[in-house]
Amino acid sequence: MHTGEHEDAAAGPPLASLERPWLFGLLIAPMAVLANGVVGGALSYLLRRQGVGPEHSAGIIALLSLPQTIYFLWSPVTDFWMRRRSWLMAASIAAAAAMLAAFQIPSLAGRWAVALMFLSGCLGQLVVASCGGMMGELRSEVNRRRASSFYQGGSLAFGAVAVLVLVLLSSRLRLGVLGCLIAVMIALPSLAALAAPEQTVVSLHGVGETLARIWQEFKATFLRWEAIPYTALVTFPMGSGAMIALLPGLAADYHISGQQVAWINGLGGAGLMATGALSATLISTRVRASVAYPLTGLVNAASLLILWLGPLSPPVYFAGVVLFLFTIGTSYAMFTAVVLEFLGGSGKSGSARYAIINSLGNIPVAYMEFIDGKSYGRWGPHGMPGADATISTIAACLLLAYFLTWGRPRARE
Repeated sequence: MHTGEHEDAAAGPPLASLERPWLFGLLIAPMAVLANGVVGGALSYLLRRQGVGPEHSAGIIALLSLPQTIYFLWSPVTDFWMRRRSWLMAASIAAAAAMLAAFQIPSLAGRWAVALMFLSGCLGQLVVASCGGMMGELRSEVNRRRASSFYQGGSLAFGAVAVLVLVLLSSRLRLGVLGCLIAVMIALPSLAALAAPEQTVVSLHGVGETLARIWQEFKATFLRWEAIPYTALVTFPMGSGAMIALLPGLAADYHISGQQVAWINGLGGAGLMATGALSATLISTRVRASVAYPLTGLVNAASLLILWLGPLSPPVYFAGVVLFLFTIGTSYAMFTAVVLEFLGGSGKSGSARYAIINSLGNIPVAYMEFIDGKSYGRWGPHGMPGADATISTIAACLLLAYFLTWGRPRARE
């Protein structure tokens, strides 16, 4: 897709230092708090405290998770009229306001509360699109890799901290005050965008010329033979992380207590994944992301061998989960690097193209959760990690065979 070594040499140290890849760990924080901290973390706990049953709350959370899959429908707006960093701040503040309004309603399961949280989720996805477009503008391949790691690490870390804070304070603060705290946690980190490098503004003056350029960028990304293996990279099952949501349910078979599950699959697990994501910065840019990602997927699949082949005992569970969560964090960082390699340069439509590619990455999570669940029903607790490891290994080997032989990087325009 693009060759990192040549661009690093051309960019030089001054440009590399101005790009500040570490900022993306803060820039993704608003969405991390919203999606991982509130919707995917504390909300089910808060709903249960209000007397909402698990079945009803699961339906609410599933609805509120929908924007993460379909946000490519409205994310192209972040490519126009304002700089992407301005869109990020505006979207974060608007999402915070919508979430604040939702928490002023006595019942979080009420129609208006759910509608406002859904609106907040839709607005928050503009943060993801803006980050993607800004990462696509990075010229240094080293910084693109670092940005991928900080992006994933920040997402996991801020989400985990938000869950911890909200659960601990939920019994001490009124719902409205908790909403104020959430709004601050969403909006405040977005101010880090003020330190982001300047970006060009795309206006709709000369609509014909602008649309022609955007069409050329879409063609250069999606309408070519090389797009097929890259699409396979983001939709194949290795490194999907589907087991993350299933590991707590598997804990009972390994005789793990609820408190132990809360730590190893909660804050401790998020820390492991964040550390794994940051460790991806140690992978040399001489190894293309399209090769490094299947390799990390193989390592992640190998970690499941402990759960697959080991006895049903607590030490086996802890060892398997620790290695799995650390390596899945590395895989997530390399997945983002693959998205950027697929994307190439941002140009005029980087946020829209990033959103489309990133949305495809949610597909393997869904189908692997289904397959893993069926595997448990057929073969028991060993069947779930066994099926995940086997399918992921086959997929990773197929993609490695391609990218180590026929696959070639494309120079980015």
